[in-house]
Amino acid sequence: MIHITERAKHKLLAIIDEENKKGWNLRLGVKGGGCSGFTYIMDFADKVNETDQVFDISEVKIVIDSKSLAYLAGTELDYTDGLKGSGFLFKNPNAVRSCGCGSSFSA
Repeated sequence: MIHITERAKHKLLAIIDEENKKGWNLRLGVKGGGCSGFTYIMDFADKVNETDQVFDISEVKIVIDSKSLAYLAGTELDYTDGLKGSGFLFKNPNAVRSCGCGSSFSA
């Protein structure tokens, strides 16, 4: 299961509205790469694949492929908007190590 903070939910709903993506799903996943081994994927998807798990969380439908779900289980998606920049943050309890920018991890 994935958790979305209120800040992330509000930002996602604003992006969905701005980009006219109502009815689309938020696709989360991981792929090999980055300086720590895996990098996070975050995009909008209008289709659900056969191997996807679908979660309806905080007014946002999230799809995660079955391979990525093992790496993302228990992850919190947050949003920050501060002096060091703005963006979505993955707080992943499965990450053994993360890179300095937080966009990649090893499990």
